[in-house]
Amino acid sequence: MYLPPEWYKHYGTWTTYPQNPETFFDNLEKAQNEFALMVKYISESEKVHINVDNEENKRDLEKKLKKVDALQKNINIHIIPTNDCWNRDFGAIFVKDNKDWIGLDFEFNSWGGKYPYDLDNQVASKMCQILNKKCQKIDMVLEGGSIDVNGAGSLLTTESCLLNKNRNPQLTKEDIENNLKKYFGVKQVLWLKEGIVGDDTDGHIDDITRFVNENTIITVIEEDKEDENYLPLKENLELLKSFKDTNGNNFNIITIPMPEPQYFDFPEEKNYRLPASYANFYITNKYVLVPTFNCKQDKIAIEILQKIFNDKKVIGIYAYDILIGLGGFHCLTMQIPQL
Repeated sequence: MYLPPEWYKHYGTWTTYPQNPETFFDNLEKAQNEFALMVKYISESEKVHINVDNEENKRDLEKKLKKVDALQKNINIHIIPTNDCWNRDFGAIFVKDNKDWIGLDFEFNSWGGKYPYDLDNQVASKMCQILNKKCQKIDMVLEGGSIDVNGAGSLLTTESCLLNKNRNPQLTKEDIENNLKKYFGVKQVLWLKEGIVGDDTDGHIDDITRFVNENTIITVIEEDKEDENYLPLKENLELLKSFKDTNGNNFNIITIPMPEPQYFDFPEEKNYRLPASYANFYITNKYVLVPTFNCKQDKIAIEILQKIFNDKKVIGIYAYDILIGLGGFHCLTMQIPQL
């Protein structure tokens, strides 16, 4: 089996409409508008499959997509009820198996049982049915946002997430590595330590560090020494500098700033630090979609990414309201490789 990296050509993208008021509170409609804009850009160069809970939500989404002039002929909306919208984590992960693509259906337990997940855990098999692809169920808890690959034998992840006892307490680190190598066709697993503050996934890699080509890694850093993200991100940067690719060469490491701290008053916790990060971008066939937060670092991050992705247009989309759900564009989406 082989998991192609995100920058390889897509047949399409699978995503889920933000619908849960317990995730987005009074900001739900704003989050939905930001989602519609994301879908508009994706639909310009590939198919988009979207899960909605019911016909009423489908009509609501269609209105929002029409308002932003999304390419309707490339959009397919499916009535597949979900608990939440973070499709990367509960949906199928598509890998090449011999000459065909299959969907891997890992167990999803809502990041260690933090929220309801009975509906989310059924989505992967339904995605495969619609695409007419084989679905392979795997007895291991894994979220798509917890891993990233370069297509040349290396996989990035974090110890704070994959080794957390709320996921696979029965598996050793070696067991987990062996499974990652088996199902994603990689030769080595590169372990970073912790994610960023406010991330309820226990430290997903897609909020901190991403492959952008076979030998280049982009990673977020915090320059304010008083900020609680400063030391964990500095430790990760030092680890990245020590990593070698499968040929024994150093990776090219590019740093990108963290945005200004973003906060939200949840009913149960006021002034909560949200996991805002420019690393939660999504690579489409035509664009790189980056969450932005109306702060001075937005422009810097987009300029850095545009130099890297010189064959695509990097677009910043304001995403504070989606961030209230503790995720970003990458969390919402799962690429379907060219089938």
